[in-house]
Amino acid sequence: MGNKNIAKDITVTAVMAVLLEISKLALSWIANVELVSFFVIVFTLCFGKRIFAALPVFILVEGLIYGFGIWWIMYVYVWPLLAVAVCLLRKYDSRFFWTVFSCVFGLSFGALCSVPYIFVGSAGGSIINGLKTAALWWVAGIPFDIVHAVANAVIMFMLYKPVKKVLDAVKTDYLKK
Repeated sequence: MGNKNIAKDITVTAVMAVLLEISKLALSWIANVELVSFFVIVFTLCFGKRIFAALPVFILVEGLIYGFGIWWIMYVYVWPLLAVAVCLLRKYDSRFFWTVFSCVFGLSFGALCSVPYIFVGSAGGSIINGLKTAALWWVAGIPFDIVHAVANAVIMFMLYKPVKKVLDAVKTDYLKK
């Protein structure tokens, strides 16, 4: 019985990682419109800590496809941070709540991603320069964060109920047996 559960866990983890990557690739031609935020949120709500096995696969594949630049370092902490926040707030089962949450995440994405620039800008020895570099990088990206926030809100509002219903059924029918 234990091997059957392990196989199910591996399968669910693999499907989550594949859906994250395929959805990212499918919308990569539209700047700051993505389904990764949506899927991380609903996967975490439906499958809990299993998301922490899928995220490293997704992040590694992203690096293999696009290269391991400074943006990749951001992915290493931003997506798991989103999953942790969802775990802490998972008691809320409201399309409205997750729409607002997803919007706020999109709006804060640039601020979260500016952290490595503190270190890049501090390379000359001044933390002040690092903070300035990070702030300038973040401010320059605010228009993109606004697009990200609006897209996240629209996607979550439209897809939350139907996708969560399907994933809850998968969890009940597939994982519990």
